[in-house]
This record gives sequence, C-alpha cells and structure tokens, in this order.
Amino acid sequence: MRPRVTLKLATSLDGRIATASGESQWITGQEARAEGHRLRASHDAILIGVGTALADDPQLTVRQPGLEDHQPARIVLDSRQRLSPGSKLALTARESPVIVLTVLAPAPALVRAGVEVIQVHAGRDGRPSLTHVLTALQGRGLISLLVEGGGEVAGSFLRGDFVDRLEWFRAPILLGAEGRPCVAPLELAKLDAAPKFRRVSAEAVGDDLWERYDAVR
Repeated sequence: MRPRVTLKLATSLDGRIATASGESQWITGQEARAEGHRLRASHDAILIGVGTALADDPQLTVRQPGLEDHQPARIVLDSRQRLSPGSKLALTARESPVIVLTVLAPAPALVRAGVEVIQVHAGRDGRPSLTHVLTALQGRGLISLLVEGGGEVAGSFLRGDFVDRLEWFRAPILLGAEGRPCVAPLELAKLDAAPKFRRVSAEAVGDDLWERYDAVR
C-alpha cells in the first residue's frame, strides 16, 4: 500500500502560485502559513520538486511553537541531482532527513553532505516514476506525504491519480493569466477524465479561505 498523499496549494483566487517573474512570498497570510506548518507536522514527509528547491532554497521545516519536535522527512524530486550541497536542505540533512529521488547514480557531493539519494526508475518523461517514488518512501516507513509543489509536481501527482486529499489556501488577490499556475497541464482529452474531488470543509483563516477536498474514485 502506497503512502497517503496530500497536495497542499497556496494560491491567488485565480489559482496562481506566483507572478510571471516568480515572486511568491507571501501570497497567503500569516494565519494560513501557520496552518501550513501544522500540516507539515502531521505528515511523515514533505515533498517538492527541484525547481522549487532551486528557486526558493527552502528548509521545509516546521516552524510553529510547540511543534518543533514534529519534523517531517524532506523529499526532493531531482532527476539530475541539481540540488546544491550548499543548499539549506543539504546543509541541515544531518539534523533532519533529506531524501533526493533521482534517475541517476547518487552524486557523491550530496551523499557526503548527509543527503540520502535514491535512484528510481524513470517515467516516460524521463523524470522519477511516481509509482517507484512512493514505493521507495513506503519502504522507509513514510506513510503520509505532503506535496507542496511546484506546479509541475502537482500536475504529475494529479495525472497519476495519486492525490488523496487537497488542502487549498486561497488568498483574496488576482494575479492574472501571466501568473504561474498551481497545476501544470493535465493533458485531458475529455471532461470526465478530470480528477474529481469532494469538498469536506471550507473556513476562513485570516483573510484567506482554506478549503479541504477528498478524492472521489
């Protein structure tokens, strides 16, 4: 059985995660960000793509008072191992686990930094096969996974029908069509092939709206 996958989105009202120039901090407000940290603390692992890792150089840690002891493993999908040994993730890998999923043999520099590098099979697009990624994570005892982005990663998990829950934070702003979408193209030929979800709750968090959806299969 694969890990349970939650996709977290923090977007504008029109589903954008950044401006055309890539500016994204902060779309949602402080209250929504605090809930995001609570979500991190409730999962075994948190996953991003290498594009997000390179653009933001995040730590992916839980920074909420009282939850500092609930740190998830930090996962990066990185086909060519572009994550720098000098990144915040790599520099803190000995304090809290960092796992890179790649299609290449492990890069010695990342391994020396304390990053666990796992080589998995490539999918048709040359990127790590999500089926094999989830199998590898399950094999390490990680049974709940929070996917935080970016849009290509979100699209890949949705195309593969791997998303079990959506946690969607919407800020009351509009970024327009030139903004960066929260989900990459899903390559749908028919409307009935679209991923389907059932909303289970909606509540205000500060000025933002927090919606939760469960997958319908």
